[in-house]
Amino acid sequence: MVETLVLKVNPKQPELEKIRVAAQVVRKGGLVVFPTETVYGLGANALDDAAVLKIFKAKERPADNPLIVHIADGDDLHILAEHVPSEAKKLITQFWPGPLTLLLRKSELVPDATTAGLATVAIRMPSHPIARALIAEADVPIAAPSANLAGRPSPTTAKHVLDDLSGRINIVIDGGAVGFGVESTVLDLTTEVPTVLRPGPVTVEELGQVLGEVKVHPVAKAEAPAEVVVAQAPGMKYKHYAPRAEVILVEGALDGMVSKIQELTVKHKSAGKKVGIMATVETARKYRADVVKVVGVRRKPKTIAKNLFKAFREFDEMGVDIVLAEGLKPKSIGLAIMNRLRKAAGYNIVRVRGSTKRLRSNAKRGFYKS
Repeated sequence: MVETLVLKVNPKQPELEKIRVAAQVVRKGGLVVFPTETVYGLGANALDDAAVLKIFKAKERPADNPLIVHIADGDDLHILAEHVPSEAKKLITQFWPGPLTLLLRKSELVPDATTAGLATVAIRMPSHPIARALIAEADVPIAAPSANLAGRPSPTTAKHVLDDLSGRINIVIDGGAVGFGVESTVLDLTTEVPTVLRPGPVTVEELGQVLGEVKVHPVAKAEAPAEVVVAQAPGMKYKHYAPRAEVILVEGALDGMVSKIQELTVKHKSAGKKVGIMATVETARKYRADVVKVVGVRRKPKTIAKNLFKAFREFDEMGVDIVLAEGLKPKSIGLAIMNRLRKAAGYNIVRVRGSTKRLRSNAKRGFYKS
């Protein structure tokens, strides 16, 4: 056990004296949690084998699950990567700093611990002012997976971090709630056609506008369990994002989903289970369960992404046994949301259809717009 220091820092104008305290810990091989625009990250010096191994120990993370390296200066990309292709330069111009991670061939400078022994390295430049200030002041690239115990929902507040990692880490920089709420998009640029390994806030559609052809790895779609021998990027191989409660994901036409969730609620309550429903503004009034949580608006899926992991953690705090979650269309940021939901459910998915008459009626009312 170590004493975990919490530093409250202004997310818009980080206090330099506080950032310097955290940066010194990073330089000395310690662990510092910091907010990014996606989720909170558990950071260590990416070029220090011993420091990086502390990340795996604190998170109880499998050693073959690679980390993402965060930088504050674009020139560092050329130091960490063996080669920076033209596609990367186009993407950097469009999306950096921001929630896009690029997978490239690593240079000899990057230790095997950071990349889980792979010949590739995942790199991104976060846009959050605290993250940028910390990396710049530490003057080293920072390896940082999400700051939670392995398999748990990613943290979007400092409280989530402390619930999982208090006593395992040196410092938590509390910069308030994060923006996007789901992890960065990971794009593999070592393949013939750029391939999304993990969907995130930078969407496949947006990447296609810059690059033309973009593929989505089957594991990123998470439509069904897939055997992954080698995890090329975080989120590919192991169970992720899951609360302690069992999650059942219901997908399909909206009226069919609502009916099935109502049916499953009765079934599990009759079995003595405490049932929670992850609903949206458009549907919440239709449900009767022990806990009904509104995570956002279907027509504004970014609102759902922002609240997704927070809702999972709140269900656990309320002692829910079963979480019934509504699906979304897997397009734009909806693909990232469905990736997280399907993995959180352990692919426990119920797929339904709606009645043609009700589908037409709801379509006219704009019920399915997203």
